[in-house]
Parts: sequence; C-alpha cells; structure tokens
Amino acid sequence: MGVMKIWYFFKGYVIIRVEGLTLERFLNLAATNDIYLWDISRESYTVLQMKATIEGFKALKGIVRRVGCRVEIIDKKGLPFLFYRLKARKMLGFGFILFLGIIFFLSSLIWNIEIVGNERVKTEEIIKILEKEEIKRGIIKYKIDKDYIKYLLLNEFDNLSFLSVDIKGTKLLIEMKEQDLPPERINRDVPCNIVATKKGVILKAIARNGRAVVRKGDVVKEGDILITGVILDEHSQKQILVHAEGEVLAKTIYSHRIDEPTIKTIKEETGRTYTRREFKIGDKGVQFFKGEIPFKDYIEEVEEVKPFNLDIDLPIKIFVHQYKEVEIKEIKQNIDFLKQASHIRAVEELNKQLPKDAQIQSKDVKYYLKDDILSTYVTLEVIEDIGKKQIIYGN
Repeated sequence: MGVMKIWYFFKGYVIIRVEGLTLERFLNLAATNDIYLWDISRESYTVLQMKATIEGFKALKGIVRRVGCRVEIIDKKGLPFLFYRLKARKMLGFGFILFLGIIFFLSSLIWNIEIVGNERVKTEEIIKILEKEEIKRGIIKYKIDKDYIKYLLLNEFDNLSFLSVDIKGTKLLIEMKEQDLPPERINRDVPCNIVATKKGVILKAIARNGRAVVRKGDVVKEGDILITGVILDEHSQKQILVHAEGEVLAKTIYSHRIDEPTIKTIKEETGRTYTRREFKIGDKGVQFFKGEIPFKDYIEEVEEVKPFNLDIDLPIKIFVHQYKEVEIKEIKQNIDFLKQASHIRAVEELNKQLPKDAQIQSKDVKYYLKDDILSTYVTLEVIEDIGKKQIIYGN
C-alpha cells in the first residue's frame, strides 16, 4: 500500500465528492470502464467521497452525464499540482526537488540493523560478523543479499533453529530463534550422587541405584546428598562408585509478597495543551520551539508526522510533542477489592515458579496494613522431587 501511495503522489490525484441518487450505478459503470477509485466513503445517503487519478477523473465525465450525478473536486494532491503552484517560484521549486531527492537517497540506505530473538548469541558478535562482510549502517539496501546473510549466520552459529532476514524501510531486520538446549544428561556409566536442589523436608526417598542417606522428616538444604553413588562392597569392604538413580520427594515452601498503596494517585486532564515540534536525523534531534512547558504537571504524547502521508521509513523524521496539563488527585482504594487483586497476582507469580510436577498441599494468605500500604503474603506448601544428579569426581 505504501508503494501505491508513492505512485499516486507522483502521478497526481484528486479528491472528489459525487452527489446524486444513482451512486451505485455510478460506481458500477466506473468499474466496468476500468476507472480506479479508492478510499471511497459515504458522507450521506446521496453523497460519496473518493479519490481518483487525473486520467480517471477525466474519464468520469461521460459516466457522470449518463447517470445524472454531480461531481465536485475537493482537493488536488501530488507532484503535478505541487509543481504547478511552484512554477512562479523557481528557487523554492528547486529546493523542494532537492529536498525530495535527499529524502529518497537517504531512504535507499540502511540506517539501523535490528536483531531480535537472540539470547545466548550476543548482538555484538552478529554485528561484528556482518561488518566483516561490509554489511553495516550506511550500506545501500539494494546491495544486500538476504540469502547470503542467512547462509553466513547459519554457518557461523550452530544453535540457530530459525533465521529470517528482511528489509523494512531503512532497517535491516534479522529475526532468529535459538535451539532449546536439553538439560545436561549424565552418562549412565559415570558415577554420580543425587543432591538437593533446594531446602525442604523429606517425605520419601526411593533409591533405584545407590543408597538413600536421608529419611522421612529430615531437613535438607541445597547441595546436600540425598542418594549417594558411593556404596560398600559386601565382600571386600571396598568403596564402589555407581550411577545413583531414584527420586526424593520433599515438602518445600514458595512465598511471594505484593505491596499496594491504599491511596492511589491519578492524573486528570484539564483540557489545556502545549505543542512542540522536533526535527530528527538518526538519533539526533532539534526542537523547533524551545522554552519552558507552561504546566507543572502534564503527560506527554509523541506522534510522528509522515511527510506527504508517505508510508515509508525515512532517516529524517518529524515528531509532534503534545503536552497535556493534568491535575493530580488522590483517591482511596477499596481494601477488599485490593486484597482480592493482590491475592490473584501473587498466586500467578508463584505459579510461574512451580515445577510442572509439583503438587500444592496448602496455601496461606496474610494481609498487613501499615502506613497506607497493604502487604499481601501468599505462601504455598508444595510436594516435589528436589533431587538432581551430580558427578562424583575422584576421591
């Protein structure tokens, strides 16, 4: 759609209003005669507004006479009409053409390289590899071989499961997905212990290989041996190292706290606004109007202005900063509602921490109110397997 807007901007087009009782017939005849109309909107039952090319508007005259409608030009857009207005002002016209040329030249360059989806692979490493191949900011985007970049990065990094390269405006976008690495497995021939991953109270220890060294009721902390892979040979009384296997169920505790103010501060708009405009090239910007913002309290909204409504990403950008004055008010929140909302949020956070196979045994919720702050404590008692394998290195 952005390309079509640019095309019509160069060709020139008119915004017209068509009035009559045979609007459907008018549109059908236009379509039959291959006259392209777009952005059609109905103002009322008898009035339509739409856009047409200069050639299309001329071709509509015969149709208008046949259906008995009335057509009115509301506005004229595009380069042909702009040049006509600038005919008497040659220097201004030359400056405008030069400005357009600079914009389109700058829009043909890559000004930003964005890499998303990488977690283990550092962005700096990827940029360094691209720069070795002269793929960097300032390169003409038509010289970029997207297939070559994919080949380059997939060969450099073995842990990528997906990679896409795209050019969006003046941005080179590289999206990747890294392979999920499986948990490190210890070969069954390697001697190991099973140790505790966290603090807990032992409920059951089942040793399928090796020997359990904890019993029901024992309190263990992270790193304690639960099932040992060091056993005694019954005949020689010598130590034998084996690969411990088994599971150790323990009762563990998960807790989360949420603090919420009972008096909430809100910002209410007064209706007064103040506007500034900013001209920005790359990361550097210059504001057209400086001076103090005439409000003590305000919220800021920033909107980018697209030159000539062209939907393309240019390195030169114009932003409108609108500052809206607000009055800060304090309202007292409903305590019961606040307790319920905090409780739900705390449980949601705890659920993110729980292992998949964990069984929740009990839940305890406590509330404390102090200095207009409501503190919510949620504690879960959970039964889970807390064992993990740890290699036994030489004595």
